[in-house]
Amino acid sequence: MIDRLTFDLHATCGDARAGLIHTDHGDIQTPIFMPVGTAGTVKAVHQQELKEAVGAQIILGNTYHLYLRPGCDILRKAGGLHRFNAWNRPLLTDSGGFQVFSLADNRKLKEEGCTFRSHIDGSKHLFTPENVMDIQRIIGADIIMAFDECAPGDSDHRYAQKSMELTHRWLDRCITRFNETEPLYGHHQALFPIVQGCQYTDLRRISAEYIASKNPEGCAIGGLAVGEPTEVMYEMIEVVNAILPTDRPRYLMGVGTPVNILEAIERGVDMFDCVMPTRNGRNGLLFTADGTINIKNKKWETCFEPIYKDYTLAYLHHLIKAEEILGLQICSIINLKFYLWLVGEARRHIQAGDYSIWKAGMVAKLDRRL
Repeated sequence: MIDRLTFDLHATCGDARAGLIHTDHGDIQTPIFMPVGTAGTVKAVHQQELKEAVGAQIILGNTYHLYLRPGCDILRKAGGLHRFNAWNRPLLTDSGGFQVFSLADNRKLKEEGCTFRSHIDGSKHLFTPENVMDIQRIIGADIIMAFDECAPGDSDHRYAQKSMELTHRWLDRCITRFNETEPLYGHHQALFPIVQGCQYTDLRRISAEYIASKNPEGCAIGGLAVGEPTEVMYEMIEVVNAILPTDRPRYLMGVGTPVNILEAIERGVDMFDCVMPTRNGRNGLLFTADGTINIKNKKWETCFEPIYKDYTLAYLHHLIKAEEILGLQICSIINLKFYLWLVGEARRHIQAGDYSIWKAGMVAKLDRRL
């Protein structure tokens, strides 16, 4: 078992970085996109396809959803999520903070933690920094998140500061509990704190400095892509990454579109996740290197050009119109495969030293509707 998650920086191009994260379940080449497996599965995609067709190096689980179903007892008896869902590569778990706070009318926030009602059956639960660490120990992900409050994107400065300070106090409790406990399944777990502060430069600086002072194994940036203008998001990334340690991986949570990812890579982000490729895929929207395709449009009905393996656009159009499950599967694979291709190409161009030139050309194409 490794003693600490490590990050090797292989190349830079401006602020863009190409590196390698070392975990007990394998190495992760960065920049990297992580498919979202909220409840222990990436929707409509088999684990074998994630490895062989998509090329996923790491996937996500979510503490809130896994805690509610199947529950900690089942996960512990199974030997953790790696064994439960037959995924032998790295896993990351979101602490559930975003999910809990998005419940709005069904949760109550206090210093101790957050009480909430299950979206499944209405039962009442409490998340604290301590039990969220315990739950993530049971889930057994290689990378786990500190419990934070994700304040609404339109919060005023007073509320954003109050929320950030609570997140910092909770982080201290997370670290204490994390240090008091041990991994349960014989592999190392790394704790990433989360930078908050909404769209306020002064708060983002304070939060990044506080997180950096904890000597973390990696850092996460939360509370972005929640309604603020895109340029504000990019500005906050620049502010934060000017402070976070350069020898640790940086994870931008829940972002985003292919263009968002390329812009964030240029600003020094290493890790990404988003439900967009699978959610949009299930609705018939495909991402390609030449732009986006709405496969439901009649123009694809007689297009017999292959889009994935031997499957043609016409066949995929038929599957989606007929609401066949295979269509959801193929569309999800196509989009995930594209996202992994995109970050792989970004890595290659960072190493070649021409990232910004390549990125500009890609951005011009990605927003086109085909």
